[in-house]
Amino acid sequence: MAEVEIHASHDSGVDEFGRRVGVLVGVIGILLAVVTISSHRAHTAAVIERTRANDQWAFFQSKKLRQHLAELGANLSEALTTEPARVQSLIEKLNNDRDRYARDAEAIQKTAQAKEADSDHEELRAGRFDLGEGFLELGLVLSSLYFLAKRRFFPMLGGAAAVIGTALGIAGFFT
Repeated sequence: MAEVEIHASHDSGVDEFGRRVGVLVGVIGILLAVVTISSHRAHTAAVIERTRANDQWAFFQSKKLRQHLAELGANLSEALTTEPARVQSLIEKLNNDRDRYARDAEAIQKTAQAKEADSDHEELRAGRFDLGEGFLELGLVLSSLYFLAKRRFFPMLGGAAAVIGTALGIAGFFT
């Protein structure tokens, strides 16, 4: 039987720049993971806050409906009675309820608006994280092209994109 020799072509010289590019790709990958997770968390927080705001608006609407019904009941009681003294306590109770519902609705409206502002803030953060994620992905791909093309400008462009992505990710944390 004939022996088959397999010769692997190994350069005796080590590509030091390639090693540095490999480390750069690893660091960009770590930064990308952090920014991606932060982006997902910010999107989730925005949805949760929007849901809380929607719940408050539904509560606001129910209070406004009760306010309207109390006002309507008082007006009908006043209009349909032949003896105003008999229904005066009912009318006073309905007017008090109407006023209480109006105060409650005003407080609920402020809470709902605050929740909407919180949601908008989280959406802004998520947008910055998304942009940072995109630039980090671009940096990762461009830097990795060095291994195929052995052109030094790829990791330079990739590093620049990664710096922009990192800055946007940091901006997302401080927004």
